[in-house]
Parts: sequence; C-alpha cells; structure tokens
Amino acid sequence: MHLSQVSGHKGVQVVARHGAVARVVSGAGSVYDLALAAVVAGRSLAQEVALRGLGAEVDLAQAAAEGRLLLPVSHPDPAHLHMTGTGLTHLGSASARDAMHAKLGQAEALTDSMKMFRMGLEGGRPVAGAVGAQPEWFYKGNGHAAVAPGAALLAPGFAEDGGEEPEVAGVYIAGPDGRVHRIGWALGNEFSDHVTERVNYLWLAHSKLRVASYGPEILVGDLPADIRGTSRIRRDGAVIWEKPFLSGEANMSHTIANLEHHHFKYDIFRQSGDLHVHFFGTATLSVADGIKTQAGDVFEIDSPTFGLPLINPLAFAPAQDGAQTVTAL
Repeated sequence: MHLSQVSGHKGVQVVARHGAVARVVSGAGSVYDLALAAVVAGRSLAQEVALRGLGAEVDLAQAAAEGRLLLPVSHPDPAHLHMTGTGLTHLGSASARDAMHAKLGQAEALTDSMKMFRMGLEGGRPVAGAVGAQPEWFYKGNGHAAVAPGAALLAPGFAEDGGEEPEVAGVYIAGPDGRVHRIGWALGNEFSDHVTERVNYLWLAHSKLRVASYGPEILVGDLPADIRGTSRIRRDGAVIWEKPFLSGEANMSHTIANLEHHHFKYDIFRQSGDLHVHFFGTATLSVADGIKTQAGDVFEIDSPTFGLPLINPLAFAPAQDGAQTVTAL
C-alpha cells in the first residue's frame, strides 16, 4: 500500500493506492491523524485504512499535473517535524565524498570520510538486537524546510550551489508512550550545497541546512532490499544529466535498524507526537560528474518501488546584502 495527500475542493484528501488504483481514505483528515490514530488504537496503518474504508477513485498523475500533490505527511505544527539524515551509508558512496575532502599533502592517509565509511563496512551491519557502528549524522531542519513535490527547492541567497541527492527516507511518528513507529518509506531529495561542503568537511553542517522534499507517496510495509531508480536533471526541457541510483540494504554498508537506532537513541527524538523524516544517504550525485546546476533546472527522482516520481525545480533566493543583525531586547 502507498499513502499520499492531495489537495481537493473539500480540503486535504488522504489517498491509499493498492496497485494501480488509488482511492480516498474515508474519514481521514491527514496521514498524520491516520497514523496517530493507528498508534493509539494499537493497529497497523493497513488495518486503520481498512477499518475506515475507501471512497472515490483519484487520478494521482492528474493531481501531479495540476500541482495538487502535497507532502505525503506533515505535522500541524511544522516545528514538530524533524528532517535529519545519515551519510556514507551506501556501497560506493565514499568515492565522491573522499575526492571532495581529500587532505592536501596526505594522499597516503585515509581521509575522515574514508575512515567513517570503513567503520560502516566493518561494523554497520550488526546481528539483530545488537548495536553497530555509529554513522555520520546531520540535521537538515524542521517542517518549515519541507517542500512539497512539484514545488521549488529554494537555495538561500548565500548558497554556493544547489544540488540534488536522491535518497530513500524513513518516515516516523513518536507515540504517546515515547515509542517510535515507522509510517513507511518515501523517495527523498536531500537537497544540499556541495560546493560549500567541498571547502572544508567541517562545513558539512552548513551545507545540509537547506530545504528538502520527499514523496509524493509513502510505501507502507517492508522496504525491499534492492531499490533501483533514476536521478536526472532537466534544463529547458532537455535531460542534461541522468544516472541510475541504488539503495536498500543490499546496497548499503549499514542496516536500516542500525541507522534507526543511532537516531532514535536520543531522548529528544522520541517526544510524543513528533514526526521524523530521516534520509538514508546516496552514492549518486550530479556534482561528482561536474554538473553545475542553475535556476530553472528540474530535478527528477524516480523509482517504480515508490510510485510517482519526485519532481522539484530549482530556484535561488536573491543575494543578501550585509550581515544578518540581531537586535537586543
């Protein structure tokens, strides 16, 4: 089952898709409300949807063409949606990062990126119930930085770059008792500033504080071990770059369970009612192939596992004049 949200003449519609047929979930105001109700009742999402029943059929492709696709889940208070991620988690992901962070004069030594990647290879796949190596972790922002499918990814005026990162994201909700429940999985564009990151690895945190998009659909249930998709960039309607990407545990140096543990081990991420969208990393970046994006480019991330592709144009905010000032009270 796939879940999505679209805007209609009666407000937000929650849509459940089974195979090729998508229908409105009866009595559901949002995927957030649906998930929270399932948690409180001790039911699975599939059981909650079946209990409520399905109504009118929805043409999701038409909704996308009309710009009516919403984030597949959001929080009524955006400050309680947390977007985070882990890097250097995919087999092959270290090569591009290592080239970006190579230390001058130390070609014979392992960079910090390669050390982190090797830690994942050697200890990122513990047996069930055990704790493995800690991955790289970063914060992207809260729900104010979450961009709906089809909407523009806006790079700030001080940005050096705006680059796509095609990823799988886990979507989670913390229940009233502090236990974390996985809603499902979504395509994600973990939009970043790779030019800023390249200057110094310690600027990674700065480079990740950007907007991001996920969806349009959430895959409910198990994540296949082998995810295959395509990432592309269009400019003036023509494809200027295209490359396949791989994800899923068969293509990763960490297990999903290990990455989940190292995020949710922190009490602050188990606060009742909070939503989490956690990006699991990628090995495929256009910047690694020398692509310089520009305003108006369109990112497309596509995988049949997740249904509709995630499409977002790129935009840049006007450059800022002078320093940001703070006023004393």
